[in-house]
Amino acid sequence: MGTGVCRGSGAQRRAYRVLKQKDFARWQLAEALPDAALCKAVHEMELGLVDADLGGMLFKKRIARAGQGKRGAYRAVLSARIGNRYVFLHGFAKRDVGNICRAEAVALRMAGKAFLSMSAGALIKACADLDLMEVCCESHH
Repeated sequence: MGTGVCRGSGAQRRAYRVLKQKDFARWQLAEALPDAALCKAVHEMELGLVDADLGGMLFKKRIARAGQGKRGAYRAVLSARIGNRYVFLHGFAKRDVGNICRAEAVALRMAGKAFLSMSAGALIKACADLDLMEVCCESHH
């Protein structure tokens, strides 16, 4: 599932980083959702296609299920500084949950802000501790 550090020449690397929080990665694995779907979602956000701005750099993005459309598929909640850093925090299937509640949004917003404000050194440590995992998008979308 692409949980390591992205490697490649500087010319191949994107200007932004895509990461996923440990609990999101666990859910993603259970749903067999490939990293390529996350990369596509981020690429769409780069183009201005955001499904919901929940405030405080927290966004909701629809993600298609393999072989199907987005309508009844997955929802991801992520914190983002568009063009810089994207952190997938929470995922759910639309069939299981209609939306997140206000308390969940507050908790996710706080966690997301913490991840977005991390220094490069703190990100390296968080990835080494497996609190965060990098999503390698060089060849996706």
